[in-house]
Amino acid sequence: MADDGSGSDVSIPSFLIFKTDADKIKAELMQNRPVQVEMTWSLPTPDDRVEYDVWSVPSDQASKDFFMTFKKLAKTLGKRAYFTPHMYIYDGLRAGCQGANGENQCLNLCTNNGRYCALDPEDDLEAGISGADVVRESLRRLCIWHHYGIDDGIGEKWWDYVVEFNKRCGEDADYFNAPACIKDVYRHSGVDGEKIERCMKDSGGLEGNAANNKLDTEIISQAERGVVMIPTAFVNTIALRGRLTSSNVFQAICSGYSEGTKPAICSTCGNCPDALSCVSNGACTATGHSAANSGGGVSTHTFATSMLLVIALFSGLGVWHYKRTREDMREQVRGILAEYMPLEDNEGADGSAMSSPLDFARGGTTTNLIS
Repeated sequence: MADDGSGSDVSIPSFLIFKTDADKIKAELMQNRPVQVEMTWSLPTPDDRVEYDVWSVPSDQASKDFFMTFKKLAKTLGKRAYFTPHMYIYDGLRAGCQGANGENQCLNLCTNNGRYCALDPEDDLEAGISGADVVRESLRRLCIWHHYGIDDGIGEKWWDYVVEFNKRCGEDADYFNAPACIKDVYRHSGVDGEKIERCMKDSGGLEGNAANNKLDTEIISQAERGVVMIPTAFVNTIALRGRLTSSNVFQAICSGYSEGTKPAICSTCGNCPDALSCVSNGACTATGHSAANSGGGVSTHTFATSMLLVIALFSGLGVWHYKRTREDMREQVRGILAEYMPLEDNEGADGSAMSSPLDFARGGTTTNLIS
């Protein structure tokens, strides 16, 4: 859109709406009434299986928590969701990292004589993890997915490898690309290391001026998708906004099923703020934690049981108090009667015996009550 001179009034973030809608909002504001507007993005819902992708790199800290926690959710969704991991690789040829004679001009940021590059995580070319290390680990993960995830779209061993790598090798630059550490991760995740290393070589390797078909595919895909930042997640080809978390991605996946095909777990946990806890325990409380693991939350069953016990206790105390009060009252009455009407078997005023204090009222008496 051309700037008509008022472009400086536009700040970021901003969005455009139709004038007919804007007129309604302005009419409400003119009446000094508050207006609340909600902006949402709808997802395509083509069928009963949702496809989702995540673009990242092994050194990315913003996506680390997602990769450490999402495995359980991916397994729970099963084949009703198809996952594809992508690695963000810089095109070194386009960036000018390969010279006219085919030499690498970007130092240790690139492999294959400057063809494939990644940013230095510490911004220190002299020490720490290099861009070339990131490219190598990216290719390794692409090969692991090719062997352990591409068929079912779940990739349980791929998730295991990423979790083990982050725990054992990802934190220390000395271990990030150390062969011994990588072998240890292979062993703990159940990945065949020889098969993966062969895949890395067969795809073109990382040495010389050779092209690598797996890395080339990633560069082409990120251009087609328009990926410009990492981490970025897509659900049914639509980019997700906001922070990359397991709950956000899970909720987006559950929103991507066509009507009537949503898995049961989505009905239970699709709107839960803590999807991982909900899936683990099969329920979601109002605060987003499962009843069994909420800490401060109380389940409906526990609350109802506690209330019944309290009611039964107070009812029992009430009955006991009632009976005790009546017994005390009877004792008091007996005491009064014993003190003020001890006339049974006493003599009357004329010397005759009276069997009851009320005998004078019975018919036939001639006793004069007035002397």
